Amino acid sequence: MEESGAAPLSRRTRNYGFLMNKYKQLANIELISALLLWTVALGAVAAGHQGFRQYLYFFAWYPYLLFLDGLLGRIQGKSRLFSQPRETAKILFWSVTVWLVFEALNLGLKNWTYVGVAANGLIRWPGYALAFATVLPGVLLTAEVLAALGLGRGRRGPPRQLNRWQPLSLLLGVACLILPLVFPRYAFSLVWVAFLFLLDPFCDLLGGPSLIGRFLAGERQEHYCLLAGGLLCGVWWESWNALATSRWLYTLPVLNYWKVFEMPLLGYLGFAPFALECAVMYNFLKLLDERVFFSRRQRGSAALCQGIFWLVMFAALDAWTVSYYQP
Repeated sequence: MEESGAAPLSRRTRNYGFLMNKYKQLANIELISALLLWTVALGAVAAGHQGFRQYLYFFAWYPYLLFLDGLLGRIQGKSRLFSQPRETAKILFWSVTVWLVFEALNLGLKNWTYVGVAANGLIRWPGYALAFATVLPGVLLTAEVLAALGLGRGRRGPPRQLNRWQPLSLLLGVACLILPLVFPRYAFSLVWVAFLFLLDPFCDLLGGPSLIGRFLAGERQEHYCLLAGGLLCGVWWESWNALATSRWLYTLPVLNYWKVFEMPLLGYLGFAPFALECAVMYNFLKLLDERVFFSRRQRGSAALCQGIFWLVMFAALDAWTVSYYQP
């Protein structure tokens, strides 16, 4: 009996070892591919190749996602992007929707504008989608890599008892969303925390992960990793943006000085809470997908509504956010 029980265990061990080895080989390919793509892109920019400069964003961010996934593969022996293709497709899809919410707010705030985007709409609109699809996975994968490396591990704060925090958070979120639209000159930065307070109560009430709830319980690692990951992504965004011809420019009403690349120095502080907001918005959309939209038809309707929102916002970007086009 012992021998018959040992055989399945041995097979499971061999299968686990095979998968670990497979993921580590995939991780090596991802890391090498990312480094090669960055080298080619930067070399082309240095050589004055305008095609690479116009589409430099894609050479910055898609290799970055591969690099992060490769790091996770080396550290944890698993791939987020390739072992869960359905979840990867969802986060890429939701990322476009999430960023377009901020683009909609920017139509009123006018804090940034795009220059040098492709004049051909058949290239430009898919380009919007492909670019915006990197926001959520970039931020969340960066935070996950930092957690895997041990940032904030074991760090805890004192638990706090705050009964019925959800209505207070909801009111704060509504205020952070309305005030920038009423007083855009001075309250524009509040949009980078609005959805943290607005949506996290719903995440908690739906029984999902809640950043505020975990903070009140004394947990800290996820928060530290997201804050640091947001700042790292901000530096990555801005450093590559400075080299591109198709890029964004900031038109902030105040504090628009001491620029590092195109971003005013104090503006980098916004990337940290933005990462918390990204996590909450992702959690919210995932909970809707899992616990509210039960049927395939409901999920299809939700995807269709998002697709219509995309098209409306792409047209709005063309009309009000893009300053000039490049052939």
